[in-house]
Amino acid sequence: MITTFRQEQLKTVPVLKAGYIVRVHQKITDVSPDGKEKQRVQIFEGQVIATKGGKAMNGTVTVRKISSGVGVERIFPIHSPNIEKIEVVKATPARKAKLYYTRTGAEANVRE
Repeated sequence: MITTFRQEQLKTVPVLKAGYIVRVHQKITDVSPDGKEKQRVQIFEGQVIATKGGKAMNGTVTVRKISSGVGVERIFPIHSPNIEKIEVVKATPARKAKLYYTRTGAEANVRE
């Protein structure tokens, strides 16, 4: 486990709370059949259902979205070099710290 890190390795991350709608820009490396690598940015937009570790080096955020009727969840380490940026689309706080109950199909109790 990495115990020391440099200050420039930490990113400036907005305040992320459960219920917020966020866009996570992630760098993806595609390899073509002839061996050439190409980088692109993939955007994952969804609702924050959990955060762990705060803004520390090992902090993560769990984002959930519905894609073609199927729930998709991804856990993003917020200080990963593959994460280009995280932007808050809509800051609607939830009444609970973890929104795992949205997995059952129940709508999130989020204030509009």
